[in-house]
Order: sequence, then C-alpha cells, then structure tokens
Amino acid sequence: MMQIPPDKRNQRHLHDALAAALGQMPDPFVHTLRVRYSECDQQGVLFNANYLSYIDHTITELWRAAYGGYRAMLDRGVDIVVAEANLRFLGSAQFDDEVRIEATVTHIGNSSVSSSFRFCRGQEVLLDATMRHVFIDRRTATKLAMPDWARDGLAPWLVTGGAG
Repeated sequence: MMQIPPDKRNQRHLHDALAAALGQMPDPFVHTLRVRYSECDQQGVLFNANYLSYIDHTITELWRAAYGGYRAMLDRGVDIVVAEANLRFLGSAQFDDEVRIEATVTHIGNSSVSSSFRFCRGQEVLLDATMRHVFIDRRTATKLAMPDWARDGLAPWLVTGGAG
C-alpha cells in the first residue's frame, strides 16, 4: 500500500493536539483582527509587513492580560525591545478576513521572552511566527533581568515540556 506523506501544515496541528492531550500546552492567548482595505497590497492580500504589526497589536493585548497593560509595565520602569523575529508564510489573509492570532510564550530566559504566533482564518493556518523580546530599563535602555512579576504574568501562556 502506498503511503502519502502528511501535509506539513497539518503536522503542527497534530503535534499541538498531542501535546495538549498530554497536558503540555496551555490554551493560547487569542486575539482577533479583521483585515482592513488599507492594509492590503496590490495583490489584494494583507501586505507582509503588516503581519508584524498584527503581532505587535497582539502582544499589546497579551500584556494587558498579563500585566494590566503596556503602560503598567512602563510605569514599573521596564520596557521591551525586539531582538529576533521569524515569519513563515503559509497562506494569505485578504481584505475583510477575520484573522485569529494565537499566542503562546515558548521560553522565559534571564532577560528575554520568546513567543510564538499562529495566524488562522477559520481552520486554515496562514502564518507561523516566533519573536524574542529583551527586557530593558526604560530610562537607560540597558538590558534588564526579567522581573518576577513579568514572569508570573506570562505564566498562564507558557508552553512546558521542552518547547521553545
């Protein structure tokens, strides 16, 4: 009998389902956005750079859930900067599509946090992305050890079991 290799897009779904069944994955933080006309390129799809803007918007909402808002973090003298971004395009969002962005924290280091983002239209995965942010002192812009309150705030979305 001939075996057909599984679709690579579905492999991640199967892995995630298995990990969730084993209790290794928290529910992701979910933020939904609708693609606006002004965000599309001449091909009629969401312009590639806008995916990073959508990630930034999602992080802002994640911070609101974790810390009470980005401003609350700044008021504590802490900020974050992007150290690394990786985007893997699997499909294209179009004008007026509702895009569900699922965010999880994949690693908490001494001064950085890594996170993953999955963009979905219905059940179709459009983009997988990873980001690494470094915590800095707001006044001096120097790297800062991640405060305990920041670790605690992100804990509900931290993937355990070796991811990240």
